Amino acid sequence: MSGWAGLLPTTTRVSLLLLGSLLFSCSSLSHRVTEFALTKIEERDIKDASGEELVTEDDADPEDLEVFHPTDQWQTLRAGQAVPAGSHVRLNLQTGEREAKLPDRENGQSDSREERRRRRLGKVDVDANSFTSEELKKALAKMKASEKAERKAREKEVRKKFRPIEQLKEEFEKLNMKIETDYEIMVKLISKFNSSASTLDEKVAALYDLEYYVHQVDNAKDFLSLGGLQLVIQGLNSSEASLKEHSAFVLGAALSSNPKVQIEAIEGGALQKLLVILATEQPLAVRKKALFALSSMLRHFPYAQQQFLKLGGLQVLRSLFQQKGMEPLRVRVVTLLYDLIMEKMLLEDSQHGEQMEEKIQQYQQVRLVPAVVEQGWCALVPNLLAMPEHDTREKVLKLVGVLVAFCREHYRGDTALGSTLSLLRSEYEELAAEEQREGDKDGYFRELLGSINTIIQELR
Repeated sequence: MSGWAGLLPTTTRVSLLLLGSLLFSCSSLSHRVTEFALTKIEERDIKDASGEELVTEDDADPEDLEVFHPTDQWQTLRAGQAVPAGSHVRLNLQTGEREAKLPDRENGQSDSREERRRRRLGKVDVDANSFTSEELKKALAKMKASEKAERKAREKEVRKKFRPIEQLKEEFEKLNMKIETDYEIMVKLISKFNSSASTLDEKVAALYDLEYYVHQVDNAKDFLSLGGLQLVIQGLNSSEASLKEHSAFVLGAALSSNPKVQIEAIEGGALQKLLVILATEQPLAVRKKALFALSSMLRHFPYAQQQFLKLGGLQVLRSLFQQKGMEPLRVRVVTLLYDLIMEKMLLEDSQHGEQMEEKIQQYQQVRLVPAVVEQGWCALVPNLLAMPEHDTREKVLKLVGVLVAFCREHYRGDTALGSTLSLLRSEYEELAAEEQREGDKDGYFRELLGSINTIIQELR
């Protein structure tokens, strides 16, 4: 070999020397390769070529996999074993198997299992692999126990505040108390009113209580079936003013918006008795309650209105209107006449059906407005405009506004009415302006001013 080297050029000898050194290094490395293995940290976000995450053993349900328990030493992983998050995993190039162990700490020591658990539970980790199945079961059991304890606490608090129904029943029985129905109460009150053994005060007290109950439609019907209606109609003939007053009060309450009771009352002679009370000398309180009962009977009952006119009821009200000492009743009479006239007018302007046609025919037989004009109400009503109360003026203006179409000639020739309307317009212009300055653009006084201007316009 040395002989050949002497014959070669210097460049060739250098090339041969470098080639020999390279072959020697490769040979040495091939003998030591078995001592090395490829080591890596497990990565969880592995994606395929399309960008979607691959499903690996680590993504499987922990309940379906055998859990691998790593230590500080490398251990071989069997197929199907679940590796806890954070473990070091490597592929042993010598054996071709996967191995795993706990991650090394900075000081070269591995965490104990208890330390890992404390670190893992110290913060919220949404990773399913960060909790074992046993830990999840224990946490769920604690939640259920906590909810059960809270529910028991609430039930205990409710028991402190309220008593059970059984206990309340026992206490009521001990007190010998019984809750009575309205029907049972009315039976007792009617019996007390009708008893000859009852005193005048007891009868008045019974009527006072009955008025409260018969306001309800169903109670009023029961009152009728129990015979109470006929008893209070008879009470209108009593010589005792207090019994007349309260009998009329109960009758008016039972008649309100109750057609069945209205029919029974007019058939029982209540209309005639009420007109007698209003036409004769009676205390103001008695007449006030009688007028209340009459109004309840006439409203929305055209047959009663027709009988009222036949019996001279309008003349009775006219006489009452003019009597001294009956001033508080005048506004009530004005209100009743306005309601009855408007009731008929609104019905005639409404849409007609079969039932409405029948009711309209009934109202056509009630000639109230012609009777009002004929009996001089056109002159009587405007006189109340001189009263100082705004509420009284409002009601009178409403009726005058309705009657102006039938009393126009009379009103045009009434200079006193013209002067009164002018004065009222000036007064309410100031009040309406004050209202508007206060921010109320559609106030009460502005409405009254509108009614006055409408009447004045109609009379021009």
